[in-house]
Formats: sequence, C-alpha cells, structure tokens
Amino acid sequence: MPAAGKKTVEDVDLQDCRVLVRVDFNVPTTGPVSSATPGSRRISDDSRIRAALPTIEYLRDRGCRVMLCSHMGRPGGEVDPELRLTPVRERLSELLGVEVMDGRGPAGKVPMLVVESMKPGDVALLENLRFNKREETNDPGFARKLASLGDVFVNDAFGAAHRAHASTVGVAENMPAVAGLLMARELEMLAACLENPVRPVVAVIGGAKVSDKIAVLRHLASRVDTVLIGGGMVKTFLAAAGHVDADPSDFDEIEVARSLLKDSQARILTPTDVITAMEFREGAEPSTVSVSAISDGALVLDIGPESAAAFAGEIAGAKTIIWNGPMGVFEWSAFASGTTAVAEAIAANDDCVSVVGGGSTAAAVGELGLRDRITHVSTGGGASLEYLEGKTLPGVAALLDVTEPADRPGD
Repeated sequence: MPAAGKKTVEDVDLQDCRVLVRVDFNVPTTGPVSSATPGSRRISDDSRIRAALPTIEYLRDRGCRVMLCSHMGRPGGEVDPELRLTPVRERLSELLGVEVMDGRGPAGKVPMLVVESMKPGDVALLENLRFNKREETNDPGFARKLASLGDVFVNDAFGAAHRAHASTVGVAENMPAVAGLLMARELEMLAACLENPVRPVVAVIGGAKVSDKIAVLRHLASRVDTVLIGGGMVKTFLAAAGHVDADPSDFDEIEVARSLLKDSQARILTPTDVITAMEFREGAEPSTVSVSAISDGALVLDIGPESAAAFAGEIAGAKTIIWNGPMGVFEWSAFASGTTAVAEAIAANDDCVSVVGGGSTAAAVGELGLRDRITHVSTGGGASLEYLEGKTLPGVAALLDVTEPADRPGD
C-alpha cells in the first residue's frame, strides 16, 4: 500500500548518494547533567531510535552517506547541555555496530566538512536542530543549509510530521523528498484503520477533557462502529447522559458530549462503573462505584472493573482497533486497572489490526510489555492525534506524490 500516495525510499534510486534523513530521536533521558559533561544523561527508552534502524540500514546497504537530523525537547533556539544528542549518537552507534559520526552544527561550516569526509555506508548525526531558532520558524535559509547536506531528503520522523519546520517542510522545497520506512508504516497502518478497514471497527478513546479529543471523536464517529470512552472526560459524558449532576462550568463540554451521544453514527459506550477519589494525588483513597453513585466533588480517575470487562468484550469482537488515550491515571497503580484491562484485551485479540497512538498510551503498552502483541504502536503522539482528527500533516504533504519524478539535483 502506498504511504498516503507519497513516494518512499523504495520508490527512488538512492545508490551511492548523500541522504539527509529527518528522524525523531526526541527520547526520554535521565541522570545527572552538567555543562562540563554535556550528554551525560542516559536514555531511558530507546524505542524511537530502534524504530529508525530499518531506514538507516536500508540506506547503508545501498552505499549512501547518511546524515541524520533530529530535535530533542524544547530548548527555544538556545544551546542547552541537557538536550545535546550525544547520548543518542552513542546509543545509535551501539545499535548499528558502527561509529556514528558527530555532524555538529546544526548550522555552520562543520556539517558540510563532515559530509565531505564520509564514505559510502557512513552515518552522522547533527546536533539538536532546535538549538537553532530558525528550525521552528521554517526559515528558508536554514532549510537550504540543511538541504545542502544531501542529494535526497528522507523524512522518517512521523512524530514531527505535524510540525511545519525547516527540517520537515522547508528542506522538501529544496530537494527530492520521500518517506522513510517508518513513516510509510505509520501512514499505512493509520490509513488501514480509517479508509478501508475490516469491520467491526472499535475506537478506544481516553483523555482528560472532551475538548482535547472533540475533533478525534467527531472524525471517528462516522468511520468506526463503536467508540469506548475512558479517561477524565468520562464524567462529562456521564453528565451529558444524565447519570451525574452537571457542573455549570463544564456546560460547553457537556453540550459537545450530548451532541455526540445524540448524533453519532457509531455507538458511543460510556462506563457503568468507575474508580473515584476525592483528591488528585497518587495516594488518594480509591473508591469503586456505579455511575449513579458518584459522590459530589469526586474525581473519576479510572473506569471500573465492570466497565473494563464490558470494554474487553467489545474489543474481543473487533476486527480493527484504534486506541488513543489511557482509561485513567495509569501512572498511579490504584487507577491503572482499566488501562491494563484494555491493553491486555487488545493484545489478546489475535484476529484484528490494532493501532495504538498517543505518547501516554504507547508508554502504557510498553510498560506492560505488550508492544509485540499490538499490530502497530505509533511513534507519534501529536501527529497520530492530528491524523485521527482528519488533519493534513505538513511533513507528509511536503513529500513527493507517487506520480511526481524524483530526480536528484544535477541528474
């Protein structure tokens, strides 16, 4: 299946050329940091680095000189020792079994000198793109500077595809641009869930507020068969259905939920029982109650066991599953059972296509050790959310269509 009608690395001749690759190495790190020892932090989750390996190896196998570029964190255009990519480069070297060169930069003269010194199959990594303030403004000059480092641009950073930055959109205006293997996989799996899915399709949607997921809910309502509601927005839907008293301050969100319950083509199922607490803190006393017995002022922090079982039953009969958003405050053990039950139910359904999107949802699946039992766990939180909202992703739109030529400059 084409990647949303876009060319991929498999559609163009890349033999022996210089390739600029946008990757998403915005990985979590821990450990001490000092300006004297930049890069002293340790990577706590290298899944995004591992996800980029197939594209990097594909290019190396074809004799390409591979210049990687990525952002990390939000340094605001200033050099921040805590956000240097040194630990990423070291970990990538370990995974590839070859030394990844320090590309320096991301601007200046050194990156070009590094490219000129590279041999076929060599890999280098630029310093954090966001150390240069021109990255996030999609500055044309900075984009041209990046583009000068390659003959072809490969975007493999789905996690940054919703950003119109110099390294995602600007460079594509200066050189042939195609999708990497990870980007193609992300687009293919999300399209498989929404454009021509095997039915029935079940969407599991969590989130703190209805306003956070309203666009997703409206977009999915005409494309899926059943929507299972979890997370902090449960109480809003319960108020819309008349199960709990409405808070006047939430009137607008309740009206949105009410309209969705009334007009949605899909079945929207809300919990019948929930786990509540009177305070939002990890050690708060949990209480499992039916939705008709929620105390005044109580916070809904998870779906209850009866609801978890009912949701698992819906999931067991699905042929396509989309999951975005935990069922509760998964980080706190007292309120993690709903998310765990949903994750285990999806993993147990061996006869479906399952796609998990959203940073916290992907993290939950990873912590439970279920990644290998999910068809696809997206590497893009914001990007997958905007895709589910039906938005056009700038980083994808900038890539060559399958019908466009992909001649390299000078060919």
